[in-house]
Amino acid sequence: MPNLDRRTLLTGAALTAGMAGIAPLAPARAGAPMATAQAPSAYRYKLGDYQITAVYDGIWYLPIDDTFVRNAGKGEVNAALTAAFLAPNVLPISFTALLVNTGRQLVLIDTGTAGQIVDSAGSMIGNLAAAGVRPDEIDTIVISHFHPDHINGIRDKDGGRIFPNAEILVPEPEWSFWMDDGNQSRAEGAVLRYFRNARRIFKDVEVRRFRPGAEVAPGIVSIAAYGHTPGHTAFAIHSGGASMLAMSDTVRNPYLFARHPDWQPSFDMDGPMAVAARRRMLDQATADRMLVEAYHFPFPACGHISRTVTGYELVPVEWAPL
Repeated sequence: MPNLDRRTLLTGAALTAGMAGIAPLAPARAGAPMATAQAPSAYRYKLGDYQITAVYDGIWYLPIDDTFVRNAGKGEVNAALTAAFLAPNVLPISFTALLVNTGRQLVLIDTGTAGQIVDSAGSMIGNLAAAGVRPDEIDTIVISHFHPDHINGIRDKDGGRIFPNAEILVPEPEWSFWMDDGNQSRAEGAVLRYFRNARRIFKDVEVRRFRPGAEVAPGIVSIAAYGHTPGHTAFAIHSGGASMLAMSDTVRNPYLFARHPDWQPSFDMDGPMAVAARRRMLDQATADRMLVEAYHFPFPACGHISRTVTGYELVPVEWAPL
């Protein structure tokens, strides 16, 4: 059988159409304008008796250089991006918050960017509205850590509170680190900006602090996952015999840091500690065949983890009706 390439197939198809007397299609006459925005982005799924809603906040196309991964060269990182059909030298960072409806309360895990980081992010409130949820209906907000893309949604651009009725829970070690004046006095660069931003967001905001390991809401247990930040926290959600790991930023991008779990991105404040947390969580997900969710995974940011020869692989969920 002769070898077939794309050009051969297209040429053959055109000749066959002509031989069959098929006239070329007439140009479309529709005058509809091109859309300028995506449809609202919220995806619901069941976890036992709970309903989970992934709420999209947008994306940041972050240019990266040869310092982005401390223990891997730019060529290796770009090869990993290319293998995932992504552009080299750019890291796509999606933002997806998680809304848990326990049947009695609405619990929001992390709050998005509120449009305060890049113009291509900040759509979470609109997507909540499309999902039929008003900000004043949120009962509880649980924060994983104090990086701006996780806490800025507590306030709008003018400093107003977005979720007026929500109790806000934060990890004790995270609060202790970022609210310590001595730590701030030694910080510089991006970390110093994070200190200042955390104090801006939490100024005059009453919070309840928890120790990782505690249950923060019915069926939602916090898990210490330190390294990305000093108090970085993930969550296990349990309901009706089903469980899910909400990994926060433990695995920031599946095509880089699940496939190469020992890589240390510059975002991780303590690289070796973050690697240990990442491997521990990925091992648990594979051993228990748990559903996983991560804040920066491609929307709707959930799936399963399988083990490979060199690392781990994200297997995204199939779209399903409720």
